[in-house]
Formats: sequence, structure tokens, C-alpha cells
Amino acid sequence: MSPIMLAAILAGGFGKRLRPFTEDSPKPLVQVAGESIIDWQIKWLKKHGVRELVILAGYKKEKLIEHLGSGSRHGVKITYVIEDEPLGTGGAVKNAEHVLSKEEVFLVLNGDILTNLDPKKLVAKLEEDDSLLGVIASIPLPSPYGILKIEGEKITGFVEKPVITDYWINAGIYALRSDSLKYFPEKGDLEKTAFPKMAEEGVLGVVKYENVFWRAIDTHKDLEEASYLITNVLKGEL
Repeated sequence: MSPIMLAAILAGGFGKRLRPFTEDSPKPLVQVAGESIIDWQIKWLKKHGVRELVILAGYKKEKLIEHLGSGSRHGVKITYVIEDEPLGTGGAVKNAEHVLSKEEVFLVLNGDILTNLDPKKLVAKLEEDDSLLGVIASIPLPSPYGILKIEGEKITGFVEKPVITDYWINAGIYALRSDSLKYFPEKGDLEKTAFPKMAEEGVLGVVKYENVFWRAIDTHKDLEEASYLITNVLKGEL
């Protein structure tokens, strides 16, 4: 399996649901268990061999640049591609085509994801199937609610926030071939533009991950839960 050489992190969003943390700082710099989201991500990517990153920045970009610099502190090389206006996730990737297209295969991930899944499996899937131009990481749907066990008219038990394995969600982590960039719009979200078209043409694959840690930090509750799990369950290891 070829090593992952390059990963792009979508870091341009406003993070409105995490205010006031994002009033003066971009979402990837929000602290989770004592470290920023993007610092956790870089540690995770490095663990899997990534040494070069492209930060797709927009909102409060100067804070990201100040925090990460050249990447030398993390032992990686960092390039920044700036959007002057909000382009959406698909537009942000397209805006970086001149950098991303230099690699045959690269990763793209949302800037609010914390996980310990193995992204090399996505690259392996691409290498196994020449017909694919992209592969999405997928996890079972995590229920945001506790579930009641009911028999007749009585409650027999409780299951707190179970994983619902009948449904699978987009984990926000992708392996893409450079040829996939032709599907990406100048403006718009990749989930509504590039990926539906790629799926329609049969060039989009999936890798299902079970029994992995995964959290998207969208709300204050996500932030609290992720901090607790990283500190008390994972013991700081992602």
C-alpha cells in the first residue's frame, strides 16, 4: 500500500454553534481536553505517515497561521490555501487544486473531526479498485438519545446513546484521486455537489469502520463529551 503523503484540512468555517469559543478564533483552534482540534488531528495524521498538510483556511485565517506556522513544531510541512470569501467545502477543495493535484492520492478531512480510525484503509480501497476516484470513511450512526427497551406496555431497560448499525453516516474523512477534482465546484458543498455526481457515476467507494473513536465537534455538548472521553477513556491517545 502506498503511503499517504498529503492531507488537506477544511478549516474555513465559522463554527457558529460553538460561540463564544469561535468569536475570535476559528473552529479548529477550539480546545478539546487541553489541545486544539487541529493539533489532535495533526498528531493523528502523523501517526499514519502524513508529513505534508494543506490548511484550507478562511474565517480567522490569521489565527490558524499564527498557531501552526510552517508546521515545524509538529514535524510536518504546512501550506495554506486561503478563500477570500466562503466557498463551501467543495469550493474550498477546488480552490486548492493547484496544490492537491500534485499528488496522485490525498486525504481531505473536516476540521472539526476527532478520531482514531486508520485512514490508510481508504487509500488501500482506492488501490484495490481502479474504477474509484474517491472513498468515504463511514461509521455506524451514533444516536444522540438514549433508547428505551419496551416489552408490551412496560419499560424493561435503557440503552444510553447506542450505535445504530442499520445506518451508516459520512465520517467527514476522504481519500481522493487527483482526477476527482474535476467534479468539485468553484463554490458549494462537496456533499451536495461533487459526491452525489461521483456516486451517480459509480466512482465513489466507501470503507466502513466499526469500534473506532469518532466525534464531530459541532456543539458545546460535543465539546464536553469529547473532552471527557479523551481524558478518561482514551487517556489522551487518539
